[in-house]
Amino acid sequence: MAGTAFLFPGQGSQSVGMDGHLREPSGGLLDSLDELSGVEGLERILREGPEEQLTRTDRVQPAITAVSLAALRVLAAAGIRPSAAAGHSLGEYSALVCAGVISEESALRLTARRGSLMQACADRRPGGMTALIGASADQAAEIVAAAGSAGLIGIANINSEGQVVLSGESAALEKASLAAKEMGIRKVIPLKVSGAWHSPLMGDAATSMKPVLDAEPFADPSIPVVANVTASPVSSGAESRELLGRQITSPVLWALSMKRLVDMGIDTFVEVGPGAVLQGLLRSYGGLRVFGTGNAEALETVLRDLS
Repeated sequence: MAGTAFLFPGQGSQSVGMDGHLREPSGGLLDSLDELSGVEGLERILREGPEEQLTRTDRVQPAITAVSLAALRVLAAAGIRPSAAAGHSLGEYSALVCAGVISEESALRLTARRGSLMQACADRRPGGMTALIGASADQAAEIVAAAGSAGLIGIANINSEGQVVLSGESAALEKASLAAKEMGIRKVIPLKVSGAWHSPLMGDAATSMKPVLDAEPFADPSIPVVANVTASPVSSGAESRELLGRQITSPVLWALSMKRLVDMGIDTFVEVGPGAVLQGLLRSYGGLRVFGTGNAEALETVLRDLS
């Protein structure tokens, strides 16, 4: 299935004003952000900041989703449509909009609620995340096993060959960092996050999110959407709903998801939303065309080359 995949970024890709080049061409979606998300003042914070207000988990999740959906609208208006889609963590909600599984309004409501529940969970059960640069998945698993006696810890993201993120309690992360350095891992980087995302510490958030997801309609996907939890295309709306619930405490299998898309014959990737993180994670592949929409110049390039 040679074609184009749309990739939707997750938390960490945000910046104040990231919607500026999309506000006018996206048809009013961003102007209605407060009403659609239920988060008062979010549209102003997205536009003006301050940054510390935007980066709060309960605000940044619907904000990134809104910017991704605005970019998706612009691409659709230009006749640029994907053969498949995937989203990194939070971005999976936008990927499901792209595939017709959920509506824009549902995605904004759900991500606002998701962000609120995750932050509340993090406040009750503090933790953090640490990136291992130059570590394989097998090495990361060995490091997790060595650190488990100090507290809850697990693999949160396998982003690419050589980039794995751990998540868990602070004491366990400290022990994991020491184990990684002793193993000779090239870089061990504590991340500036407010919680232990994609770890067992998010269990309460996953439990509370289930009835929220159950209350929203989910249709069957019109194109393949590769899910974080399985690195495989979802087969139905019901499966999409179930996997979104599991995703909160499960590792993001991003490297395997990208391999799956390449194996499906996808040769063109567009990061639809803010930043360029997902484009960078494709560097190890040769022969791909990779585009972004994170600023006016990038958006102009993708519109010119793919329309």
